Amino acid sequence: MENWQDGNSDTFEQLFRQYEKIVFRTAYLITGSKEHAEDIVQNVFLSVWRSRSSYDPAKGKFTTWLHRIVVNECSHCFQNSKLNQISLDDCEEMATLEPQPEEVLLGQEERSLLINVIGTMEQKYRTILVLHYFNELTCLDIANLLDVPVGTVKWRLHQALIIARSKVSQQLSLMKGEQS
Repeated sequence: MENWQDGNSDTFEQLFRQYEKIVFRTAYLITGSKEHAEDIVQNVFLSVWRSRSSYDPAKGKFTTWLHRIVVNECSHCFQNSKLNQISLDDCEEMATLEPQPEEVLLGQEERSLLINVIGTMEQKYRTILVLHYFNELTCLDIANLLDVPVGTVKWRLHQALIIARSKVSQQLSLMKGEQS
């Protein structure tokens, strides 16, 4: 970290390679757009390079600091382009992203359904779900990076799960109706 903060470009390249996929996956799941996610990756790492002197390991983990930058860039993207829902075409692309260990247990169809459901949610719920379940951040980490109370994160996560369960149930009912 010290080499990177001192401006060592080789160390920065290693950081980029280590976190590029995580940043892309997070941005992609939050925005639902491959193009926006690619732009966000560039903006995030440009910010990481430019603001390297502001990172203080005593205040938290690097990944929490990095996720804060990603979420901020996604928020800017939502504000500037009025992103709303992930299209069904994007769901197929998103389903091909490198799966995390817990995602291997989900079948391709279930994973696509889950991503589709997340894509229909409001940004505040989508962000919480992506950070918690796809990036395995704790509620405390999410609260710190979003600068909101832990109770707010827990409430949004709870609400997001209620919404997700309801939408998954609706989708499964529709799928079963089509099969009959």
